[in-house]
Amino acid sequence: MFSITVRDHIMIAHSFHGEVFGPAQRLHGATFLVDATFRRAELDDDNIVVDIGLATRELGEVCGALSYRNLDDEPDFKGINTSTEFLAKVIADRLATRVRSGALGEGARGLSGIAITLHESHVAWASYERGL
Repeated sequence: MFSITVRDHIMIAHSFHGEVFGPAQRLHGATFLVDATFRRAELDDDNIVVDIGLATRELGEVCGALSYRNLDDEPDFKGINTSTEFLAKVIADRLATRVRSGALGEGARGLSGIAITLHESHVAWASYERGL
């Protein structure tokens, strides 16, 4: 399996519901390093997994739509605990939509999967991986 990874970041505010979250139930900020890994079994006709420039651009647009927002105020996330794991899935799904629309080029239609890793800190991160 071949893969490439591109990186961006998001800066958000949010709060959680439930005792399991302790003090994070209060409104707080978070900055996540976002790694998007694109996978395929065979390289495309240009011997690449996906165009790195397009992958970087599309990840940047997905991250930009989340950054500098209080997710508690966003209609898409009303009443949802926007945990690190949940946000990894949101980003993966939004990138998958962009792959299907052709935004990452025709060669990207041969991708088999996307994995998103959100790094909360140097000691904690969460990932979500999905097929295409």
